Amino acid sequence: MIASVRGRVAAIAPDGAVVEVGGVGVLVHCTPGTLAALRVGEETRLATSLVVREESLTLYGFADDDERRIFELLQTASGVGPKVALAMLAVHTPNALRMAVATADVKALTRVPGVGPKGAQRIIVDLKDKLGTPEEAVSAALNGGSATPVWREQVHSGLVGLGYSAKDADEAVAAVAPQADAEAAEGRAPQVAALLKAALRVLSVR
Repeated sequence: MIASVRGRVAAIAPDGAVVEVGGVGVLVHCTPGTLAALRVGEETRLATSLVVREESLTLYGFADDDERRIFELLQTASGVGPKVALAMLAVHTPNALRMAVATADVKALTRVPGVGPKGAQRIIVDLKDKLGTPEEAVSAALNGGSATPVWREQVHSGLVGLGYSAKDADEAVAAVAPQADAEAAEGRAPQVAALLKAALRVLSVR
C-alpha cells in the first residue's frame, strides 16, 4: 500500500517526477497541473495510487486525496484505464469532472484526448452517482473537511495498492461501512487497520 510519498523532488519530466524517499528515487506519473507546483530540490507530498499490472508497477501522484480518489473512480468506467484517467484530470479538475458527469456534458468529456462521444456517454452512465456532486465537494471544503470520511480513503487506497480494482475496493468499503459507522456512533474513531482486514475478508470470499 503506497497512499502517499513525501520527499525531495529530484527531477521533473513532462509526464512525471522523481521523488527521493528514504534514499530511493521513486518515479511518480502526474498531471501537468501537479507537476507545475513542484520544484526540483524542494520537499513535496503527493497522494498516490499504485496500479499493478502483470508486467509493471506504476505509481501515479496527485496534489490531494480528492484528486486521487477521482482518478481511481474514473477507472471503474468501461474503457477507462490509468492513462485515460490521468488525461481526464489533466484537462479537468475533479469538480469539473463531477459537473460533466452530473450534467451529461459529452462535449466537455470529449475534450480529453482518447475519449470520443461514445466513450464519453459510457463514462457518464458508469459514473453516475459515483463521483458525488460539485456542491458536496464545495460544501466539504468550506467546512474544512472531506466529502469522504478519512477511513474510506485509507481503506480504499490500501485495497487498490494491494492490487484490487477500484470497483472491488468500492464494494468492499461499502461492506465494512456499517462497522465503521458503529464505531463512530460510540464516539470512537474507526480503526483503519481493522477495517482493512475486514475488507480483505469480504474480497476473499467473493
